[in-house]
Amino acid sequence: MTDTARIPDKPALEGLEAKWGGVWESDGTYRFDRSGATREAMYSIDTPPPTASGSLHIGHVFSYTHTDVMARFQRMRGKCVFYPMGWDDNGLPTERRVQNYYGVRCDPSLPYDPDFTPPFEGTEGKTIKPADQVPISRRNFIELCERLTAEDEQQFEALWRTLGLSVDWTQTYRTIADEALFTSQLAFIRNVERGEAYQALAPTLWDVTFRTAVAQAELEDREQPGHYHRVAFHKPGGGHVEIETSRPELIPACVALVAHPDDERYQPLFGTTVTTPVFGVEVPVVAHHLAQKDKGTGIAMICTFGDVTDVVWWRELGLPNRAIIGFDGRVIADAPDAITSDAGREAYAKLAGKTTFSAKQAVVELLRESGDLLADPKAITHPVKFYEKGDRPLEIVSTRQWYIVNGARDEPLRQRLVDRGREIDWHPDFMRVRYENWVGGLAGDWLISRQRFFGVPIPVWYPLDGNGDPVYDEPIVATREMLPVDPSSTPAPGFEESQRGAPGGFVGEHDIMDTWATSSLTPQLAGGWERDPELFDLVFPYSLRPQGQDIIRTWLFSTALRAELEHGVAPWANAAISGFIVDPDRKKMSKSKGNVVTPAGLLEQHGSDAVRYWAASSRLGTDAAFDPQNPTQVKIGRRLAIKVLNAAKFILGFEGAADAAVTVPVDRSMLAGLATVVEQATRALESYDHARALEVTETFFWTFCDDYLELVKERAYGEPSPEQASAVAALKTALRVLLRLFAPVIPFAAEEAWSWSNEGSVHVAAWPTVDELAARGEAGVELLELASLALTGIRRAKTDAKASQKNPVARAVIAAPEPAATLLASAEGDLRAVGRIAELRFDTAEALEVREVVLEIPAEEASA
Repeated sequence: MTDTARIPDKPALEGLEAKWGGVWESDGTYRFDRSGATREAMYSIDTPPPTASGSLHIGHVFSYTHTDVMARFQRMRGKCVFYPMGWDDNGLPTERRVQNYYGVRCDPSLPYDPDFTPPFEGTEGKTIKPADQVPISRRNFIELCERLTAEDEQQFEALWRTLGLSVDWTQTYRTIADEALFTSQLAFIRNVERGEAYQALAPTLWDVTFRTAVAQAELEDREQPGHYHRVAFHKPGGGHVEIETSRPELIPACVALVAHPDDERYQPLFGTTVTTPVFGVEVPVVAHHLAQKDKGTGIAMICTFGDVTDVVWWRELGLPNRAIIGFDGRVIADAPDAITSDAGREAYAKLAGKTTFSAKQAVVELLRESGDLLADPKAITHPVKFYEKGDRPLEIVSTRQWYIVNGARDEPLRQRLVDRGREIDWHPDFMRVRYENWVGGLAGDWLISRQRFFGVPIPVWYPLDGNGDPVYDEPIVATREMLPVDPSSTPAPGFEESQRGAPGGFVGEHDIMDTWATSSLTPQLAGGWERDPELFDLVFPYSLRPQGQDIIRTWLFSTALRAELEHGVAPWANAAISGFIVDPDRKKMSKSKGNVVTPAGLLEQHGSDAVRYWAASSRLGTDAAFDPQNPTQVKIGRRLAIKVLNAAKFILGFEGAADAAVTVPVDRSMLAGLATVVEQATRALESYDHARALEVTETFFWTFCDDYLELVKERAYGEPSPEQASAVAALKTALRVLLRLFAPVIPFAAEEAWSWSNEGSVHVAAWPTVDELAARGEAGVELLELASLALTGIRRAKTDAKASQKNPVARAVIAAPEPAATLLASAEGDLRAVGRIAELRFDTAEALEVREVVLEIPAEEASA
């Protein structure tokens, strides 16, 4: 029964987040309880761990709300929901934030200072130039990383709690914690043991700003201005070959010219040689199918290395390596051995130490002087590869790095990964194509080593020979018992610390793993792989992976890869892919564009339920526009949440029991319509279409409030009778169902209203079913629809007459097809009461219409 003392005089949304957040935490409402749980009863979510560097933005609220709606739905369906939260706190974003926040930079050559105090404690968003950053030891730097991420994570958790995520906050993990280090290092060791991880000296995409290798998945093309330079390469017997290049500074690194094998213009040259301008190096002319006949002059120079195509040509054609770009993005001091002439070496000396930009200018000037620049440079705009977090074009340098196989050079593995993708149910389904296109387009194995500081150490050492040089071909891999381990501070197995760096001793690997090499193991991290076998067997493979579409190529693919290599299965049954948030100009919101909206103010101003409503209104895979100056959908959501509270207060004010007999046809018709809503909403949520579930529920709710509630309120207010009891029971039954239908989307308002007449939380109540309404709703749904139309017609007639809705009606005639007229007659009492109609007649017609409404003239108007 309803406890009227629980119902506030003026229901409001303000304060509900704090009120119910505290109750849910103290009651353990969302606590994962595995005692007695079975695999069949589990619903496990591989939740995205947000990067703990900076602040959350509106896109996080958007996608994480989608996940939370599903978690709440499955919990109410009786599933044991495993819904952890992780923090992705290692990697480059954290390092950059620490550098700017504290005004420091890492210098591994410096000793640890236990008393170090950073020069700043927050720089209010200002970027400190690298030259002004104080150098500190690696250990000091990592300590600052750990301190700042811990502070950020507390703020993130507070915002997630305000939003109402039904996460079990006892099930959290950090990608830099000991458990994460153990899991990441153990998985790597097993990759090494199975031959899936290896080290190689190879051309590597390199960011010269951050001094680190970059993987294929971290690339992005950006349109950049440039120039084509038409340059002459000299034939042995006289004459020249013309090429066009946007990178003339790489001419000293040229190892061949290449044309398509079917290009008749250059077929006579294949197998011959030409000489490079200025530097005088003889290089072969070769054929390869990747050369483009219609690009430039149809023949190009192969340099080591200008772009990824150069790498392919270099590898497949077995060409020499004459790399001239160093790790700092400048031309190295020593000229390639192939440049032997005095003139060539003198020209190269003019380039040494220059940036690629300055070197390009110098080479162009040298080409002008030699007469080998055949035309003025032609301005172009072309795509250039960047590290997604960088601001300078990538270079390709030769480095020794660690790789994990990913199917790029292993067709059976590639096919298995495609097959695993087809075992997953994708929501929406077309997102699967993006995954398959990525797998099909892989150009090389996954480069996982990074030349950074804050991350998971690669658990490897190298023996030193008698000269103190590392023997890279004989790496010493950590044992499981040593994990987690940092090779830079722990001696290699079989050695003592005193042997570090000494001839015949060892040296530790200084590189760390790419952050995706840890994030690719989130199912294992959260599920306790190799740490808690019982838990892992319960939750893995997971029920759901929710994520953004932009990281299908990184997070989703890499997780599928690690699961295939380690377990031979797809890591989840479902993948739910959210769209982007775009600004009013339909541009994707991102920090780099400066159009990101942070959610804290929005939540405070409009309430969490309103913001969740906005997020839940968008289907998976669909981009949503958001205008912070006029958040229309948020306002609609707030209006809905307030209406739910007010409707609940109104309904619970009627005297009567929810379990009384529902006998009046229009009441039964309403419940029959609600049963249809339950069926449609349930089916939509089972298909991961939360927007459709919300749409059908909300549409019914407004009809319920505007029409049915108005239609029966006079009867519900009446003296006790079977008809009065029927109206109250129908109203309270519908309210119980509607609150549960709304609970996943507007959890605070639903919980507040539920608490006024129920014990326990609505969020652990059983999801409504058709069966619980079927016995009460046998009348057809069309009766309520007809009555609503008739009521609308009567209201319109009063409005047209400029009369109050309370104005009595002397006589009204409603016409409808004969079966409909008969149905309407069963609602005559309610229509007369709500319309204040003295005489109501039903006629037959082809379509429903309010044919006649004769208003009574109020006495005061009549006397006037």
